[in-house]
Amino acid sequence: MGSFPDITTNLGDYVEKIVDILDTSLSSVFDFIYIVSSQFINGIETFLLWLPWWAFIAFIILIGWYFKSLFAGVLYGVFVFLIGSFGLWEDMMTTIAIVMTAVIISLVLGVPLGVWMAFSKGFSTVMRPFLDAMQTMPSFVYLIPAIFFFGLGNISAIFATLIYALPPVIRLTELAIRGVDKEVIESAQSFGSSKWQMLRKIQLPQALPTIMAGVNQTTMMALAMVVIASMVGAQGLGEQVLVSINRIDISLGFEAGISIVFLAIIIDRVSSGIADKLQKHRRVSE
Repeated sequence: MGSFPDITTNLGDYVEKIVDILDTSLSSVFDFIYIVSSQFINGIETFLLWLPWWAFIAFIILIGWYFKSLFAGVLYGVFVFLIGSFGLWEDMMTTIAIVMTAVIISLVLGVPLGVWMAFSKGFSTVMRPFLDAMQTMPSFVYLIPAIFFFGLGNISAIFATLIYALPPVIRLTELAIRGVDKEVIESAQSFGSSKWQMLRKIQLPQALPTIMAGVNQTTMMALAMVVIASMVGAQGLGEQVLVSINRIDISLGFEAGISIVFLAIIIDRVSSGIADKLQKHRRVSE
Protein backbone atom coordinates (compact mmCIF):
# COMPACT_ATOMS: atom_id res chain seq x y z
CA MET A 1 0.00 0.00 0.00
CA GLY A 2 1.11 3.55 -0.68
CA SER A 3 0.20 4.94 2.73
CA PHE A 4 2.39 7.60 4.27
CA PRO A 5 4.67 6.43 7.13
CA ASP A 6 3.63 7.18 10.69
CA ILE A 7 5.73 10.35 11.13
CA THR A 8 4.54 13.38 13.06
CA THR A 9 6.43 16.68 12.96
CA ASN A 10 4.17 18.65 15.36
CA LEU A 11 5.13 21.90 13.61
CA GLY A 12 1.87 23.46 14.75
CA ASP A 13 2.82 22.82 18.38
CA TYR A 14 6.04 24.80 17.95
CA VAL A 15 4.13 27.68 16.38
CA GLU A 16 1.68 27.62 19.28
CA LYS A 17 4.56 27.78 21.77
CA ILE A 18 6.07 30.75 19.94
CA VAL A 19 2.73 32.55 20.03
CA ASP A 20 2.41 31.83 23.76
CA ILE A 21 5.89 33.23 24.38
CA LEU A 22 5.08 36.37 22.37
CA ASP A 23 1.82 36.86 24.23
CA THR A 24 3.56 36.52 27.59
CA SER A 25 6.72 38.54 26.93
CA LEU A 26 5.13 41.27 24.79
CA SER A 27 1.79 41.65 26.56
CA SER A 28 2.49 45.32 27.38
CA VAL A 29 3.31 45.98 23.72
CA PHE A 30 0.07 44.39 22.56
CA ASP A 31 -1.85 46.39 25.18
CA PHE A 32 -0.24 49.60 23.89
CA ILE A 33 -1.09 48.69 20.28
CA TYR A 34 -4.66 47.93 21.33
CA ILE A 35 -5.12 51.25 23.13
CA VAL A 36 -3.56 53.37 20.36
CA SER A 37 -5.41 51.54 17.58
CA SER A 38 -8.76 51.71 19.35
CA GLN A 39 -8.39 55.44 20.02
CA PHE A 40 -7.34 56.05 16.43
CA ILE A 41 -10.20 54.09 14.88
CA ASN A 42 -12.74 55.55 17.32
CA GLY A 43 -11.49 59.04 16.49
CA ILE A 44 -11.96 58.50 12.76
CA GLU A 45 -15.39 56.95 13.25
CA THR A 46 -16.53 59.71 15.60
CA PHE A 47 -15.42 62.40 13.14
CA LEU A 48 -17.15 60.70 10.20
CA LEU A 49 -20.38 60.30 12.15
CA TRP A 50 -20.14 63.94 13.31
CA LEU A 51 -20.11 65.16 9.72
CA PRO A 52 -23.56 66.00 8.30
CA TRP A 53 -24.62 63.43 5.74
CA TRP A 54 -24.90 66.03 2.99
CA ALA A 55 -21.40 67.35 3.73
CA PHE A 56 -19.90 63.87 3.41
CA ILE A 57 -21.73 63.25 0.12
CA ALA A 58 -20.61 66.67 -1.15
CA PHE A 59 -17.02 65.78 -0.25
CA ILE A 60 -17.28 62.49 -2.15
CA ILE A 61 -18.64 64.33 -5.19
CA LEU A 62 -15.82 66.89 -5.05
CA ILE A 63 -12.98 64.36 -4.82
CA GLY A 64 -14.61 62.26 -7.56
CA TRP A 65 -14.86 65.37 -9.75
CA TYR A 66 -11.27 66.44 -9.06
CA PHE A 67 -9.62 63.06 -9.57
CA LYS A 68 -11.90 61.60 -12.28
CA SER A 69 -14.78 63.66 -13.73
CA LEU A 70 -17.97 65.47 -12.75
CA PHE A 71 -20.07 62.50 -13.85
CA ALA A 72 -17.95 60.15 -11.73
CA GLY A 73 -18.23 62.45 -8.71
CA VAL A 74 -22.02 62.61 -8.98
CA LEU A 75 -22.19 58.84 -9.46
CA TYR A 76 -20.10 58.28 -6.32
CA GLY A 77 -22.38 60.65 -4.42
CA VAL A 78 -25.39 58.63 -5.56
CA PHE A 79 -23.68 55.42 -4.39
CA VAL A 80 -23.10 56.88 -0.91
CA PHE A 81 -26.69 58.20 -0.76
CA LEU A 82 -27.99 54.73 -1.64
CA ILE A 83 -25.96 53.17 1.17
CA GLY A 84 -27.55 55.65 3.58
CA SER A 85 -31.00 54.87 2.19
CA PHE A 86 -30.41 51.18 3.01
CA GLY A 87 -30.09 52.19 6.68
CA LEU A 88 -26.38 51.35 6.67
CA TRP A 89 -24.90 54.83 7.11
CA GLU A 90 -23.26 54.17 10.50
CA ASP A 91 -22.05 50.75 9.37
CA MET A 92 -20.47 52.36 6.32
CA MET A 93 -18.62 54.88 8.51
CA THR A 94 -17.34 52.08 10.76
CA THR A 95 -16.12 50.15 7.72
CA ILE A 96 -14.37 53.24 6.34
CA ALA A 97 -12.72 53.82 9.73
CA ILE A 98 -11.45 50.21 9.88
CA VAL A 99 -10.14 50.32 6.30
CA MET A 100 -8.51 53.74 6.76
CA THR A 101 -6.78 52.63 9.95
CA ALA A 102 -5.49 49.44 8.35
CA VAL A 103 -4.28 51.30 5.25
CA ILE A 104 -2.53 54.05 7.25
CA ILE A 105 -0.69 51.46 9.39
CA SER A 106 0.17 49.51 6.22
CA LEU A 107 1.72 52.63 4.68
CA VAL A 108 3.65 53.53 7.84
CA LEU A 109 5.13 50.02 7.94
CA GLY A 110 5.13 49.09 4.26
CA VAL A 111 6.80 52.05 2.56
CA PRO A 112 9.93 52.03 4.79
CA LEU A 113 10.20 48.25 4.45
CA GLY A 114 9.88 48.54 0.66
CA VAL A 115 12.59 51.21 0.58
CA TRP A 116 14.84 49.04 2.75
CA MET A 117 14.29 46.07 0.43
CA ALA A 118 15.14 48.25 -2.58
CA PHE A 119 18.48 49.25 -1.04
CA SER A 120 19.38 45.86 0.45
CA LYS A 121 19.29 42.72 -1.69
CA GLY A 122 19.94 40.58 1.37
CA PHE A 123 16.96 41.98 3.26
CA SER A 124 14.83 41.63 0.12
CA THR A 125 15.80 37.96 -0.21
CA VAL A 126 14.84 37.33 3.42
CA MET A 127 11.55 39.22 3.21
CA ARG A 128 10.17 37.76 -0.01
CA PRO A 129 9.25 34.31 1.41
CA PHE A 130 7.41 36.03 4.29
CA LEU A 131 5.52 38.26 1.84
CA ASP A 132 4.64 35.21 -0.27
CA ALA A 133 3.32 33.44 2.82
CA MET A 134 1.31 36.50 3.91
CA GLN A 135 -0.38 36.70 0.50
CA THR A 136 -1.04 32.99 -0.01
CA MET A 137 -2.05 31.93 3.50
CA PRO A 138 -5.86 31.54 3.75
CA SER A 139 -7.34 34.71 5.18
CA PHE A 140 -9.21 32.87 7.93
CA VAL A 141 -5.91 31.72 9.45
CA TYR A 142 -5.04 35.32 10.34
CA LEU A 143 -8.11 35.52 12.56
CA ILE A 144 -6.65 33.02 15.05
CA PRO A 145 -3.62 35.04 16.25
CA ALA A 146 -5.74 38.21 16.01
CA ILE A 147 -8.19 36.82 18.57
CA PHE A 148 -5.36 35.45 20.70
CA PHE A 149 -3.51 38.77 20.96
CA PHE A 150 -6.36 41.29 20.90
CA GLY A 151 -9.61 39.45 21.63
CA LEU A 152 -12.80 40.02 19.68
CA GLY A 153 -13.50 43.40 18.11
CA ASN A 154 -12.32 45.93 15.54
CA ILE A 155 -8.66 45.80 16.64
CA SER A 156 -8.44 42.10 15.82
CA ALA A 157 -9.97 42.91 12.44
CA ILE A 158 -7.30 45.55 11.80
CA PHE A 159 -4.52 43.12 12.82
CA ALA A 160 -5.80 40.40 10.47
CA THR A 161 -6.40 42.90 7.68
CA LEU A 162 -2.91 44.34 8.12
CA ILE A 163 -1.20 40.99 7.54
CA TYR A 164 -3.29 40.38 4.42
CA ALA A 165 -3.05 43.89 2.94
CA LEU A 166 0.56 44.83 3.77
CA PRO A 167 2.50 42.91 1.05
CA PRO A 168 1.31 44.88 -2.04
CA VAL A 169 2.55 48.24 -0.80
CA ILE A 170 5.89 46.70 0.26
CA ARG A 171 6.43 44.96 -3.08
CA LEU A 172 5.41 47.90 -5.24
CA THR A 173 7.49 50.35 -3.19
CA GLU A 174 10.54 48.15 -3.72
CA LEU A 175 9.73 47.81 -7.42
CA ALA A 176 9.22 51.57 -7.78
CA ILE A 177 12.49 52.51 -6.06
CA ARG A 178 14.46 49.96 -8.10
CA GLY A 179 12.82 51.22 -11.29
CA VAL A 180 14.01 54.82 -10.96
CA ASP A 181 16.17 55.83 -13.93
CA LYS A 182 19.80 55.04 -13.10
CA GLU A 183 21.05 58.00 -15.15
CA VAL A 184 19.09 60.37 -12.93
CA ILE A 185 20.61 58.76 -9.83
CA GLU A 186 24.11 58.96 -11.30
CA SER A 187 23.58 62.65 -12.10
CA ALA A 188 22.50 63.31 -8.51
CA GLN A 189 25.54 61.43 -7.21
CA SER A 190 27.83 63.48 -9.42
CA PHE A 191 26.47 66.64 -7.80
CA GLY A 192 27.31 65.26 -4.35
CA SER A 193 23.81 64.29 -3.21
CA SER A 194 23.64 62.02 -0.17
CA LYS A 195 21.56 58.83 -0.14
CA TRP A 196 18.90 60.55 1.97
CA GLN A 197 18.74 63.52 -0.41
CA MET A 198 18.43 61.23 -3.43
CA LEU A 199 15.69 59.23 -1.73
CA ARG A 200 13.71 62.29 -0.64
CA LYS A 201 14.13 64.50 -3.72
CA ILE A 202 14.53 62.03 -6.59
CA GLN A 203 13.64 58.41 -5.92
CA LEU A 204 10.45 58.81 -3.89
CA PRO A 205 8.95 61.50 -6.19
CA GLN A 206 9.82 59.39 -9.24
CA ALA A 207 8.41 56.25 -7.61
CA LEU A 208 5.25 57.88 -6.19
CA PRO A 209 2.82 56.83 -8.98
CA THR A 210 3.84 53.18 -8.60
CA ILE A 211 3.67 53.43 -4.81
CA MET A 212 0.14 54.82 -5.19
CA ALA A 213 -0.74 51.72 -7.21
CA GLY A 214 0.42 49.73 -4.20
CA VAL A 215 -1.75 51.89 -1.95
CA ASN A 216 -4.69 51.13 -4.24
CA GLN A 217 -4.09 47.38 -4.01
CA THR A 218 -3.61 47.53 -0.25
CA THR A 219 -6.85 49.46 0.18
CA MET A 220 -8.83 47.05 -1.96
CA MET A 221 -7.42 44.06 -0.11
CA ALA A 222 -8.27 45.69 3.22
CA LEU A 223 -11.83 46.20 2.04
CA ALA A 224 -11.96 42.58 0.87
CA MET A 225 -11.23 41.52 4.47
CA VAL A 226 -14.29 43.37 5.83
CA VAL A 227 -16.63 40.38 5.73
CA ILE A 228 -14.01 37.91 6.98
CA ALA A 229 -13.02 40.26 9.82
CA SER A 230 -16.64 40.35 10.99
CA MET A 231 -16.10 36.79 12.22
CA VAL A 232 -13.83 38.18 14.96
CA GLY A 233 -16.35 40.79 16.05
CA ALA A 234 -15.54 43.60 13.61
CA GLN A 235 -18.49 45.93 13.14
CA GLY A 236 -19.63 47.66 9.98
CA LEU A 237 -20.94 46.37 6.66
CA GLY A 238 -19.18 43.02 7.04
CA GLU A 239 -21.09 42.41 10.26
CA GLN A 240 -24.37 42.98 8.41
CA VAL A 241 -23.36 40.44 5.77
CA LEU A 242 -22.60 37.92 8.52
CA VAL A 243 -25.95 38.63 10.19
CA SER A 244 -27.74 38.14 6.87
CA ILE A 245 -26.03 34.76 6.44
CA ASN A 246 -27.08 33.63 9.93
CA ARG A 247 -30.66 34.75 9.34
CA ILE A 248 -30.74 33.75 5.65
CA ASP A 249 -31.89 37.32 5.04
CA ILE A 250 -31.52 37.86 1.28
CA SER A 251 -32.59 41.51 1.44
CA LEU A 252 -30.07 42.53 4.11
CA GLY A 253 -27.34 40.45 2.47
CA PHE A 254 -27.86 42.13 -0.89
CA GLU A 255 -27.97 45.65 0.56
CA ALA A 256 -24.84 45.15 2.67
CA GLY A 257 -23.04 43.36 -0.15
CA ILE A 258 -23.84 46.00 -2.78
CA SER A 259 -22.80 48.69 -0.29
CA ILE A 260 -19.35 47.08 -0.04
CA VAL A 261 -19.22 47.00 -3.84
CA PHE A 262 -20.10 50.72 -3.98
CA LEU A 263 -17.33 51.54 -1.49
CA ALA A 264 -14.86 49.39 -3.45
CA ILE A 265 -15.69 51.22 -6.69
CA ILE A 266 -15.28 54.65 -5.07
CA ILE A 267 -12.00 53.78 -3.33
CA ASP A 268 -10.56 52.07 -6.41
CA ARG A 269 -11.44 54.89 -8.84
CA VAL A 270 -10.33 57.71 -6.53
CA SER A 271 -7.00 56.08 -5.60
CA SER A 272 -6.28 55.26 -9.25
CA GLY A 273 -7.21 58.86 -10.10
CA ILE A 274 -4.65 60.10 -7.57
CA ALA A 275 -2.00 57.88 -9.19
CA ASP A 276 -2.92 59.22 -12.65
CA LYS A 277 -2.66 62.82 -11.40
CA LEU A 278 0.76 62.14 -9.93
CA GLN A 279 1.90 60.49 -13.16
CA LYS A 280 0.74 63.46 -15.25
CA HIS A 281 2.38 65.91 -12.85
CA ARG A 282 5.66 63.97 -13.08
CA ARG A 283 5.58 64.01 -16.89
CA VAL A 284 4.90 67.76 -16.94
CA SER A 285 7.77 68.42 -14.50
CA GLU A 286 10.09 66.36 -16.68
